[in-house]
Amino acid sequence: MSTFTLKRLLLPTLAGLLLPGLALAQETTPTLNSGDTAWMLTATALVLFMTIPGLALFYGGLVRSKNVLSVLMQCFAITALVSVLWVIYGYSLAFSTAGMEKGVLNINSFIGGIDKLLLGGVTRDSLTQAIPETVFATFQMTFAIITPALIVGAFAERMKFSALLWFMGIWFTVVYLPIAHMVWSGNGAMMWDWGVLDFAGGTVVHINAGVAGLVAALVLGKRKGYPTTAMPPHNLGYTVIGASMLWVGWFGFNAGSAVAANGSAGMAMLVTQVATATAALAWMFSEWLNHGKASVLGIATGAVAGLVAITPASGTAGPLGALAIGAAAGVICFLTSTKLKRALGYDDSLDVFGVHAVGGIVGAILTGIFAAASLGGAGLTEGVTIGDQLWIQTKAVLVTLTYTAVLSYIILKLVDLTIGLRVTEEQETEGLDLSQHDERGYIL
Repeated sequence: MSTFTLKRLLLPTLAGLLLPGLALAQETTPTLNSGDTAWMLTATALVLFMTIPGLALFYGGLVRSKNVLSVLMQCFAITALVSVLWVIYGYSLAFSTAGMEKGVLNINSFIGGIDKLLLGGVTRDSLTQAIPETVFATFQMTFAIITPALIVGAFAERMKFSALLWFMGIWFTVVYLPIAHMVWSGNGAMMWDWGVLDFAGGTVVHINAGVAGLVAALVLGKRKGYPTTAMPPHNLGYTVIGASMLWVGWFGFNAGSAVAANGSAGMAMLVTQVATATAALAWMFSEWLNHGKASVLGIATGAVAGLVAITPASGTAGPLGALAIGAAAGVICFLTSTKLKRALGYDDSLDVFGVHAVGGIVGAILTGIFAAASLGGAGLTEGVTIGDQLWIQTKAVLVTLTYTAVLSYIILKLVDLTIGLRVTEEQETEGLDLSQHDERGYIL
């Protein structure tokens, strides 16, 4: 038999043996999708836009005029600080999967490894799913930025700027990164293995920040004159502009969490719009019934409550779920931020706990219900009932509440013992713009 004839007989056989392996390799090796990448670049910019200028303006308008620059400065400084810490160690501790194995509980079930310090191994060519890992890392960086920035509203008008930087740097490291890792990093992470549904950050971002905000407000104490002295927002125009920016930016937050330009992103965008609009109306009508008038501040705050509550459910809920979650968030967050806050007497300056922690809890729990296919959702994991999923969601909420409250309290006390947390009475009376930054927001 000639060599040529032998090749003709053997090559088809070898190809038949090799091609399935080659096909499997092609399936498991991600390839760059330019459409997904373009969407994720856009989503990343939208989420950054939520903090600066969105959140900065939303909070800036709510404080008194003598403190407007301090809030803008805090949001801006947190953006810069967290960006640098994220590159040095944040991304690695949140998303490294070194040492992780599904069903195996070890140190890496709670915190990531150190193999990606200084973004080691994150190159121009490395991919996460079908997008560059550089884009994924930057997208997640914007979540890490806005979470501590949200806390600012709870202790506005009374924390020293130096104390804020220390608190935020430590809190980001020992609170945000472990929670993000446990929920989002993949097989082997504790809450991921439980099967918790948190598409875009109900536990990681909003409950986390809201609980830390309440603890900070309690540790620092009330503002001078609260609650007997009137402290109305100095510029509701800023607040409405900021809320509107948050609403638009939130499409990057929720739809971007699909990490693809696909049907999941499309549904996340739809339910985000529906829940936000529903919550804005629910808060407005609740306020109207209770106080006789509907306020601009109320409808703007209600919209933010809806954005918060739909966040964990945005990847699994359908339009019916969005309506229900938005309505629940608008009413419950209104009651928490007004009646409960007044009854308990805590000074959460800009209602971070009432909107973000409570809205996050409402959304996280209801995610377990409205993910069900029978209610228009994407469907639960095979063999998991609504009751099962509700227990998983509740466990995740309880762990986040406990871990964040305890660690936030410890960090605040350590900072207070070393450099002090609060400005002096004289500085508070003068305003943080002048006392902390030697500048004025307005020239009279």
